[in-house]
Amino acid sequence: MLQIILTLAIFLILVIPMGKYMYHIATKQKTFADKMFNPIDNFLYKICGIKREDMGWKKYAMSLVLANAVMVFIGYLILRLQNLLFLNPNGADGMEASLSFNTIISFMTNTNLQHYAGESGLSYGSQLCVIIFMMFTSAASGYAACMAFCRGVSGRKMGNFYEDVIRVTTRILIPFSFVIGLLLVSQGVPQTLQANETIQTIEGKMQDLALGPVAALEAIKHLGTNGGGFFGANSATPFENPTVISNIIETISMMILPGSCVVAFGHMIHDNRKENVARKAVAPKQFGKPMLMGRQAAVIFGAMSILFVVGLVICYSAEMAGNPVTHSLGLAQAGNMEGKETRFGIAQSAIFTTVTTSFTTGTVNNMHDSLTPLGGLVPMLHMMLNCVFGGKGVGLMNMVMYVILAVFICGLMVGRTPEYLNKKIEGREMKLVALVILIHPLLILGFSALGVATQAGTSGITNPGYHGLSQVLYEFASSAANNGSGFEGLADNSVFWNITTGLAMFFGRYFSIVAQLAIAGSLLAKKKVNESIGSLKTDNVTFMIILVFIVYIFAALTFFPALALGPVAEHLSLWQ
Repeated sequence: MLQIILTLAIFLILVIPMGKYMYHIATKQKTFADKMFNPIDNFLYKICGIKREDMGWKKYAMSLVLANAVMVFIGYLILRLQNLLFLNPNGADGMEASLSFNTIISFMTNTNLQHYAGESGLSYGSQLCVIIFMMFTSAASGYAACMAFCRGVSGRKMGNFYEDVIRVTTRILIPFSFVIGLLLVSQGVPQTLQANETIQTIEGKMQDLALGPVAALEAIKHLGTNGGGFFGANSATPFENPTVISNIIETISMMILPGSCVVAFGHMIHDNRKENVARKAVAPKQFGKPMLMGRQAAVIFGAMSILFVVGLVICYSAEMAGNPVTHSLGLAQAGNMEGKETRFGIAQSAIFTTVTTSFTTGTVNNMHDSLTPLGGLVPMLHMMLNCVFGGKGVGLMNMVMYVILAVFICGLMVGRTPEYLNKKIEGREMKLVALVILIHPLLILGFSALGVATQAGTSGITNPGYHGLSQVLYEFASSAANNGSGFEGLADNSVFWNITTGLAMFFGRYFSIVAQLAIAGSLLAKKKVNESIGSLKTDNVTFMIILVFIVYIFAALTFFPALALGPVAEHLSLWQ
């Protein structure tokens, strides 16, 4: 419990200054690092021909999709031809077509779902030039979309996609990844280009030890909420995550930037209002006080925190309760340690599980397929919600969708036109919000239905009964939420699973981003309306509670029937 509290305390301490720093980068304000990074950024703008002109939401979205498409094409070719290219000391073969499609879509959409084992399926060249490269660019693309969305919603111009990508890469992702990589090397994570080594074990057997640039991948894997492991066992293997200290470092790395996006959003709202007030020559006292994140952002951060803590408590309690079948045999009385590393135990495994699916990272330090039914329900549900902090800005953008939905519902109840941040919420915005909110369950439930209704899908299910359905639901929830973790008992390296999950990842990423940028562009174009005595307050505890209930009610209406047939039924059958 102390380890859990310590991890969360460090996160809360770091998220405020990091959010302020991200806000300064997003709004091009002065930072302590400008002298170092301005020359680098200007050089990149020059050689890339970037004019740094503000874009409308359509041009911003088109630039994001086209830039990602070019990287997908080049990365696909590298994976297919890796056996002929450089840095292949272990002789890895070219990747099969459907698996290459799945892998390249996975890493470009910041999902990092892996239907292969990294240590045997990829060359060092592919790890560096495709996997690690796309861990940076997919994270930067997501962050850029989030900041453009925040600028539009808060009443600022949406900015330039290419400038945003360069600024976040040079000023956040690269330097922080370098520091995190050094910390992981200090704990024993390898960083080398040497080929695998064959050693003799103490039993006299021969064993291959997989090596490579592991620390470099691990750093951006967690900081960029990517999740793909260098090894098949991901962060459960000692070469990726050797100690409790490295485990805490990786956990906080996953949390810091998604949480900071909420703080940065709060500063944008606060300072934009401050600027508007200054134009009217009015200076309320509240604008002179130091601000942590602003009341609007605090409501969103608080709602996300409630959802996260509820999930963490359920997951930890379920794993501590263990399995009644083993209890009846007099085994595993200390809880469910199946699939967990003894160096982490239940506490560090529970928080890692909850964090990696709440912040949509996908890395694992224990096998989620071995969780208790309720323990496995939590990560599955959080991916279905997709707004519990989320990945690089994704959770914030999705939670704002629920904020707008809550404002709309409450406005209808009192007979007023819904408003958010002094902008009217009308038919166009609500149609786009409905599209964003409904596309996610449609992908999960639609593809899951296809998976259990076809021979190609059911052939991958290795566990019959309730848990088999949970495996399918988890796989598509992970894909649609751009998470990447899995119930690894599923035999998912087949044409059916590679294509269907690839489509779920693609549509789950780009449909939502384009629609959310359209919402930001629509709100930006609207005139501000003055608050009145009848305006709904969205910056207090009451609205925060309403927001939490709206999220849970929507989840119950869309996902509970499927969950009742999977993890809930499995739990009841065990504890009957």
